[in-house]
Amino acid sequence: MKKILLIEDNAEIRENTEEILELAGYKVLTAPDGKKGMEVAIRHRPDLVVCDIMMPVLDGYGVLHMMQRNEDLKGTPFIFLSAKSERGDFRKGMDLGADDYITKPFTGTDLLNAVESRLRKAELKKEQFSPDMQGLTKLIDVAGGKNALQHLREGRNIEKYKKKQVIYSEGNRPQRLYYLQKGKVKTYKRNDDGKELVVELYNTGDFLGHIALLEGGVYKDTAEAIEEAEVAVIPLEDFENLLNNNNDVAVQFLRMLAGNVSTKEQQLLGLAYNSLRKKVAEALMNLMKKYSADNDGPFSIDISRDNLATIAGTATESLIRTLGDFREEKLIDIQEGSIVILNKQKLAGLLY
Repeated sequence: MKKILLIEDNAEIRENTEEILELAGYKVLTAPDGKKGMEVAIRHRPDLVVCDIMMPVLDGYGVLHMMQRNEDLKGTPFIFLSAKSERGDFRKGMDLGADDYITKPFTGTDLLNAVESRLRKAELKKEQFSPDMQGLTKLIDVAGGKNALQHLREGRNIEKYKKKQVIYSEGNRPQRLYYLQKGKVKTYKRNDDGKELVVELYNTGDFLGHIALLEGGVYKDTAEAIEEAEVAVIPLEDFENLLNNNNDVAVQFLRMLAGNVSTKEQQLLGLAYNSLRKKVAEALMNLMKKYSADNDGPFSIDISRDNLATIAGTATESLIRTLGDFREEKLIDIQEGSIVILNKQKLAGLLY
C-alpha cells in the first residue's frame, strides 16, 4: 500500500482530503504544518507528498526545499495544494522541483488523477525494464496505467497469417505496431547466400516491429509466422502518442534499446565462438524459456529442424546430428517430430 503524506493547516480540508485518499486505498499520514510534516516525512519516508503552500512555522516551499536537500527524501513526488492560482506561484513551485499543482477548491477526481499520475511516473523512473518483449509490455503497463495495454491492443483489426507467411519484410518502412494475439513468430535476417539467422522469437502476448518504429527507419529483419498466427494491428500514431505524451516513457525506451544492443552483441559472440553442442543447447533452452508455460514441468516443442538450425546458427545436418547425440545422452527425446527436453539441468550445464 502506497503511503501519502498530507500536510495541510486547515483541519476541515485535511480531514476531507485524507478521507478521499483512504477510500482510494492509500495509507495517509497527516501533519498540520510544514515543520511537523518534515518530521513525519523523515520518520516514515512517504511515496508521495501533498502539501499546502501557505502554512505557519514552515510553508510549502520550505518543505519542498528541505526535502530536496535530504538524501532519503530527494525525488519523492511532490504535489502543491493551494488556493493561490497566480502564474508566478505555479512557476515558483515548479522551479523548486514540484511535480504538480492543485488549486482549491478541487474535486476528488482531480486529486486522485494527480496522485495516480505522479506515483506512476515515479514507479517508471525506478523500474528496470528488460530489453525484450516482456520489458516492453511492462513499460507500457506502468507508463499508461492498468488499462493502457488493453486500450492499445483492443478494438484493432486482426490479421491472420498461415505458417511461414511473412508479416513484414526487411527493408520496408514501418507504419504500424503488431501485437501477437495467438501463435508464434520469428524475425530473421538473410545474407547474400540465402543463409538465415533468427534474430528474435515472439509468443502470444508479445509486441513486434517496435524497434523500427522507434528508430524511424526501415525494418532490419523479416517477421514470419512459425505456426498459424493472429496479429492485432496498431496504427503508428497511437504508438507515437504513448511516447510523445510521456517523457519518462521515451527515456525508458532508449534504455531498453541500449540493452537490446548489448543482448544482440552477446548473441553474435555466441554464434561466432560457441561450440556446436553449446549452440544447440542454448537454442533449446531459449525456446523453453520463451514458450514453456511451466518451467518446472516437461517441455515439448514442435519446430522444424530448419527453423531450429537457424535459431542455433548452424547447418541443419549438424543440428540433426547433435540432436541425435543429445537423445542418446537422455537429454532430450523426439516424439512424432516434437523435441521433448528430459534433463533441463544437464542441458543448461552445457552452456557454462
